[in-house]
Parts: sequence; C-alpha cells; structure tokens
Amino acid sequence: IYYGNRAATLMMLSRFREALEDSQQAVRLDDFFMKGHLREGKCHLSLGNAKAASRCFKKVLELEPSNREAKQENKTAENLMELEKMANFGFEKRDFRKVVFCMDRALAVASACHRFKIFKAECLALLGRYPEAQSVASDILRLDSTNADALYVRGLCLYYEDCIDKAVQFFIQALRMAPDHEKARLACRNAKALKAKKDEGNQAFKKFNFEAAYQLYTEALAIDPNNIKTNAKLYCNRATAGAKLNKVNQTIEDCTNAIKLDDTYIKAYLRRAQSYMDTEQYEEAVRDYEKVYQTEKTSEHKHLLKTAQLELKKSKRKDYYKVLGVAKNATEDEIKKAYRKRALMHHPDRHSSATAEVQKEEEKKFKEVGEAFTVLSDPKKKIRYDNGHDLDDDGGFSGRGNSVFFSSSLVRWYSGPGNFFFQFG
Repeated sequence: IYYGNRAATLMMLSRFREALEDSQQAVRLDDFFMKGHLREGKCHLSLGNAKAASRCFKKVLELEPSNREAKQENKTAENLMELEKMANFGFEKRDFRKVVFCMDRALAVASACHRFKIFKAECLALLGRYPEAQSVASDILRLDSTNADALYVRGLCLYYEDCIDKAVQFFIQALRMAPDHEKARLACRNAKALKAKKDEGNQAFKKFNFEAAYQLYTEALAIDPNNIKTNAKLYCNRATAGAKLNKVNQTIEDCTNAIKLDDTYIKAYLRRAQSYMDTEQYEEAVRDYEKVYQTEKTSEHKHLLKTAQLELKKSKRKDYYKVLGVAKNATEDEIKKAYRKRALMHHPDRHSSATAEVQKEEEKKFKEVGEAFTVLSDPKKKIRYDNGHDLDDDGGFSGRGNSVFFSSSLVRWYSGPGNFFFQFG
C-alpha cells in the first residue's frame, strides 16, 4: 500500500518512471493488488509502452472481470498501439505529416514518451519545420543531455538548415552516446559527403572549370534528396555553371527546381530571369524580376525589371532586324545589302505567275521590307526603334494610289495595268 500510494503521488507530479518502479514493487509484494497493477499500466501508458500497459490492465481484468476502469484503459492502450503502427507505416511511405498527426494524438495519452516526441521532431525536421523540431529536441536534452536521439534531431535540423559543420558535431556526439545509432551514422556520412562534393564544385567553378563544376554539383544533388535548402543552392550553382556552358534550357530548369525547393531564393529568380532574357522569353523574365523587386526593392532590381519590360514591349512589335535578316548590331552597309536582297526576293514581278494568295503574301512582305529599311536606314529612327519608342507617328513609308515610294532612293516600283517595273536608284 505504501509503495502504491507513493506511486500515485509521483504520477500526480508527472514523475512516471519513478512511479513505475514503485508500482512494480507494490505488485511484487502483492500480486493481487489491483490498484498496483492499474497504476503500473497507467505509468507504462504515459511512457508510451502500450503493450506492457495492456498486459497490466488484462491482469486487473483477470482479478476482476467487470472492472470498468481497466477495460477503458486497455482500450486506450490498444488505440495507442494502432497509432504507433499507423505512424510507422506513414514514415515508410514518407508521409511525414501523417506521422506528426499520429504522434500528436499518441502524446495526448503518452505525454512522457520521449520516443514519440523524438519521432515527431524528426518528421517535423523532414517537413522543414525546424524551429518546432529544435524545440522538442531541446526540451528532451534539458532533461537528459545524453539522449542520443535528441542529439541526432538537433543535428538533423542544423543539417537541413545548411549548417553542415555544426550538424556533424551533433551527429558525432550522438554516436558517442550510442555507437550503434544508425540514423546518426548515415546522416553524418551524408553531411560530410555533401559538404565535400559542394566544396569541390565551388573550387572547380572558381578555376573556370565549368564542366567539372557542373558534374560535381550533379553528383552532390544525388547524395540526399531530403536536404531541401542545400539542394536549392546546388541547383542554383549548377544553373550558374550551365549558363557558362550555354546550357540555357538546363539552366532554366535548374533554377525552377531551386525555386520549387525554396520559393524565397532571390538568386535563383535572378539567374532564371537572365536566362529568359537570353532566350527572348520576356514575359517570363518580367514575371521573375517583378517577384524579385517585390521582395527586395533595390535600384539594381528596379533597373533589371525596367529593362525586361522594355524588351517585352519591343518584342510585341515588328522585328525589323528579322524582316531584313540582319543582326541588331548590323552596319549601314549590311542593312543596305540585306534590303536589296530581300526586296528582290519578295518583289511582285518574281511572283506574277503564283496564285493570288501567294502574290498577296509576297506583296505584304515586300512592303514590310521597305518599312524596315525606312526605319533602320535612318539613324534617328533607328535609335528610337532600338530604345523601344513608338514609331507610329513617323510613317515608315507612304503609299500613293498604285505606287509605293520608299523613303530611300534605293528602290522604286510602279504598278500599272498588268505590269510591274522595278529598279534600284
């Protein structure tokens, strides 16, 4: 009775391990002491030992089959076993949210179970909820500084927050406390390998060995898919190396993967936006630069956004350089030569025997060639065009009846009834 009473008092103080010892001593002295068996079962339940708790409650029911409290507590123990089973299944399927849900319900019953707390904390870390996971592990370490599982979870949080050196220290400490701790051993190995491979890639990049850097970042990405923050940086690093190697599509894909892992990663948005600019995907570039500027309103980001918006505006009008088939840095002579070539190519005389539809299309192209030359051969208009200004009021060319006179003296063509005459000035 004295051991039983002290066990009850210790239970009220939430000192369940000590209460468990007193309860077990009480039933050793008297195996028919029902309250002793009930208290032992409740202590096991609070400590998360559902099977042991169930054995105690079943012992009470052997002594008193109608004991309502023992029936209810045994049902609670069975529910706890089911929750643990569901949590283990969820962990195998990498459904960490389900594990957290199950552990929350289990801890409502087994409030003193460190195992359940650690299991929950590990899954919180795997879900990226590091402050919550750190809090749970720290609470346990305050009570037991040698708890290897709690040390492992602390290291895991640091590892996933890209503090790899500190993480390794915690993993090593956990292994000192429990040399057979397989999770700590694996995490320690991954952390060291990831850091080494990332550093190798960085060194190769600094030496302008972009192919080697690209390959090393690829190898680093294969080490631990769960390390979201480090992998986001690795994707962005590989994108930077890819950009140096002119792997534009791969660069965009890597930046997108980095953003999926960390949607606040400004560097990845900037790298992807530049790649969009390089491939003339201006709408996408504007979207990324807008995201960046909303997050960090710097003058540099504002300038990048304005430049992308200007290029987008320019892309939605006729591209006179494409019409003439010249580069944007073409010289005056190159523009003239290209104009003559295109004018001859699309001149109506060349297509007089074609169908009406083809003649109409070629006449349209012929006029576009003249319009393009009118702008690009005039230095003032060319500057305005290149700067994205509207030229609607300038009038690229003028038409009179059946005749079209281009502003240049290079070419004139006249249409009369059934014939064309074409000459260069």
